[in-house]
Amino acid sequence: MPSLTAPDGLTFEYDTFGNAADPTVLLVCGLGGQMTSWSEGFCRRIADAGRHVVCFDNRDCGLSSKFDGVAVDLADVVAALRAGGPAAARRVVPYTLSDMAADAVAVLDGLGIGRAHVVGVSMGGMIAQTVAIEHAERVLTLTSIMSMTGEPEYGAPSPEARAFLMAPPPPDRATFIERSTDSLVWMSKRYADPAEVRRSAAAAYDRSFSPEGTARQFMAVVASGSRADGLRALDVPTLVIHGLDDTLIDPSGGRRTAELVPGARLLLLEDMGHDRPEPLWPDLCGAIVSHTAAPGPGRVPGRRTSG
Repeated sequence: MPSLTAPDGLTFEYDTFGNAADPTVLLVCGLGGQMTSWSEGFCRRIADAGRHVVCFDNRDCGLSSKFDGVAVDLADVVAALRAGGPAAARRVVPYTLSDMAADAVAVLDGLGIGRAHVVGVSMGGMIAQTVAIEHAERVLTLTSIMSMTGEPEYGAPSPEARAFLMAPPPPDRATFIERSTDSLVWMSKRYADPAEVRRSAAAAYDRSFSPEGTARQFMAVVASGSRADGLRALDVPTLVIHGLDDTLIDPSGGRRTAELVPGARLLLLEDMGHDRPEPLWPDLCGAIVSHTAAPGPGRVPGRRTSG
């Protein structure tokens, strides 16, 4: 897969699907998620509908640049937040979601793309929201999937999901694969496949294992604070998708996002957790294709919609 170097010297591994002459859909990964988490079949389904799909590894993940050796302590970030709010917290982390949003724009720049339909999942949804807030001139539409606004009262994880999220990283490949099925706690219950979870975990570990990078990404989320004011001011056609089976980011996170963004549409999927199982690709890809074709009033395709 190719890579590009941004003006700040960071390199980003990326991949593309479809015809570059078609409108671009930029896919942004979630916490610790590599671009390969966007399954090839998922990307090709969108590309076959007449979109140029671009995905990339975020900083500190996959084969993109990493901030190795830069340690961040969650206690320090929380203390800074309590003492001086997000502005103080941003001074104790190596980067924030604003920097990661600038990375997404740098990928577009490197590929010579002026504007794109920006789609993000989980932390990637937070990054996509930040791109729309801070780089609105580069965004044709926004799609925020299983994400939240940064307001702590919305989107909180269940105790079980929080415990797995905050657990120490596994010490070796075998343990990583073995523990990967603990993530079933937040996945779509109807479609969960432990064997597939272990297979995906093995492939992800072999491509890149960077728990320190994931920790730094998490600190970026914590330090960035609320996007509520920015979302209220958005003038970008917005689709919010959330699974009602999601225990990592409670559906209130998606509902609140759609509530804040003027004119946003909300798609709730009854059988979707904090993942994108293949049986739901027709719903997810169909909604993205519809939204990126002609955003406007009316409901988007899906099993259960609201908003």
